[in-house]
Amino acid sequence: MLLTEIGNQLTLYSGCIFLFTGLIGNGINTFIFSRVRRYRTTPCTFYFLVGSIDNIVYILINLIARIVAARYDIDLTRTSIVWCKSRAFLAASLSPISFTCSCIAVIDQFLVTSQNVNLRRCSNIKWAYRIVIGIIGFWSTHGIFAPVFYNITAVRCASTNAIYAIYSTIYVTIVITTIPVVIMIVFGGLTYRNIRLTRVPAQQHVDRQQLRMILFQILLISLSILPYGINSTYRLITSTNPKSTDQQLIETFVTTVVTLVTYFYFSGSCYIFLISSTRFRQTVKNQICWFLTGNQIRP
Repeated sequence: MLLTEIGNQLTLYSGCIFLFTGLIGNGINTFIFSRVRRYRTTPCTFYFLVGSIDNIVYILINLIARIVAARYDIDLTRTSIVWCKSRAFLAASLSPISFTCSCIAVIDQFLVTSQNVNLRRCSNIKWAYRIVIGIIGFWSTHGIFAPVFYNITAVRCASTNAIYAIYSTIYVTIVITTIPVVIMIVFGGLTYRNIRLTRVPAQQHVDRQQLRMILFQILLISLSILPYGINSTYRLITSTNPKSTDQQLIETFVTTVVTLVTYFYFSGSCYIFLISSTRFRQTVKNQICWFLTGNQIRP
């Protein structure tokens, strides 16, 4: 019971921090990437824009529910079948949209830095619009299946279909955690190789500050998502093993911790960009000053 209480307190206080920092950080990203033309018309940062909007929705849907459940022991997924199924759909759709946008942003940087002119031409804003529409459509279609199998059980809102429950665990382990990390590391490495092979980066319009933003994003997603994937793999492998009550409590506590760690990704991209790019910092400063002073009506 002590671990359960510690888990609730961690969820409450760290959840509030992630909610506050995530809404501010992703709000800044959305404001800057949508307002500044240089960012808005660049495919890589357009993917960041879509990912930031998606992160805001994901944080609002998941974190507020977790905080309320931890503080007041009110979980609407246990009492409302509509919310149970709706949250299942949103959970199956929102997080992969964000991860996919991050992966495509890294792939875009590989294309931009390639010595092959045909590959460089694949990076353009018109294609970015189409790709984003395809990403949202694909993962929304995938998410439709979750409400079909989710229902309120005696304990919680969960899949009542054993096959889909196994699929969900494998899907989280492979698609949500392993594949994004592998794609970002591989194409991040290929991008770095392209930079090393490019003698005159300016001739290929290589934006080194944008590349640093990408590399820091790879580090962020690796550190925040991999623990969740490792824990999911362990629970899948040991799902048929008999477990004592104490072991179940420990595993539930570990799951709570690694789940909270994932919110470093959903909340932290803006701060990673501020650390990695002096131009982004200056842009944020200028836009905030404009918003606070230049946008006011003077008497």
